[in-house]
Amino acid sequence: MLDIKWVRERPDEVREMLAQRRSAFPLDTLLEVDRRRRDLLGEGEELKARRNEGSRRVGEAKKKGENADALMEEMRLLGERVGAIDEEGASLDRQMEELLSQIPNRPHVSVPRGADEESNVVVRSWGEPRSFDFEPKPHWELGEALDILDFERGVRLAESRFTVLKGSGARMERALINFMLDLHTREHGYTEFAPPFMVNSATMRGTGQLPKFAEDLYRCAEDDLWLIPTAEVPLTNLHGGEILPEEELPKLYTAYTPCFRKEAGSYGRDVRGILRQHQFSKVELVKLCTPATSYDELEKLTANAERVLQLLELPYRVVCLCTGDMGFASAKTYDLEVWLPSQGKYREISSCSNCEDFQARRMGTRYRPTKGGKAQFIHTLNGSGIAVGRCLIAIMENYQQPDGSVEVPGALRPWMGNQETLGR
Repeated sequence: MLDIKWVRERPDEVREMLAQRRSAFPLDTLLEVDRRRRDLLGEGEELKARRNEGSRRVGEAKKKGENADALMEEMRLLGERVGAIDEEGASLDRQMEELLSQIPNRPHVSVPRGADEESNVVVRSWGEPRSFDFEPKPHWELGEALDILDFERGVRLAESRFTVLKGSGARMERALINFMLDLHTREHGYTEFAPPFMVNSATMRGTGQLPKFAEDLYRCAEDDLWLIPTAEVPLTNLHGGEILPEEELPKLYTAYTPCFRKEAGSYGRDVRGILRQHQFSKVELVKLCTPATSYDELEKLTANAERVLQLLELPYRVVCLCTGDMGFASAKTYDLEVWLPSQGKYREISSCSNCEDFQARRMGTRYRPTKGGKAQFIHTLNGSGIAVGRCLIAIMENYQQPDGSVEVPGALRPWMGNQETLGR
């Protein structure tokens, strides 16, 4: 969340930021709650001082044998007012917390301004899309023909947008997960975790999923547990409420998890195949670092995700998202978009974001500077390293052969038992 002091002192700047983020957040309501809260705080402090002074005077009067009934009645009334102020103040604190949790993060100065994806900026491209001497098929046709994707049974077992992978399809998903984890831990310096796939509400609030995205999440209400939409949630929250020594930063974490999203509002989009699923696999990258290094770490994190696509020889591009297209918690985001021959365009396969101190304020995670001084909020970063299902799609479509088989990328074959093709 944002610093209320910054919001209070620069309301015009906040309004401009909200317009850039296409947010209808009720800023005036927040400012009024903040004003009332501060007024109450001042009144409460004044009354408590008067009550303390009155209590001292009652004690002196009693020592002198004087009648202190009137003064005691005055102190009783003061006490009631102080109690009412404390109660109202607590209510306003809750309102303040709730409102602050709904403001999107402010964009970094380097983020392009714009309303939607049309204003996103292509930063660089890698690889050349393959030229086919036959009509390339979409992954769902390839998958069914190879008997590695079963859409009908996925729907029967759960509902639409759940899919069963079988045989070489399931094997390749497992191989991709291990390939990515080994790359990030052995070459990029990340520590691997196996976190819970369900977390509580406080953990969801820590990274900004709640309250804004509640309708996109799967919940077990009786136990106050939520199925995670990404491993970013448990990994980033690992140090919630802690103060970390600066010399331990940056911390680099990675994990494979299934991810669960209702995709509310997305119906009618990408209904064919496995591009947009309610359950999908992902290898996540998370960094915790100091503010001074966070933008250098963002470039490194993005390069770590790119390396997966480079080794698999999948053409992609890096896009810097504009203010109107960024995620709620992000201050700056690079999307990696992989080339899909069946669509003749690039599609997102990873988002790499610097959230600055937005999540750290929610989680209460700080670091203690080596040179001493007051503890400061850390910066948090996250990125897909990468989305496994979309990677499977990209391999199937880019490596398909005229006979309907799919070549296994050379870099992946050691994790596939040196299998060279996917075929019936």
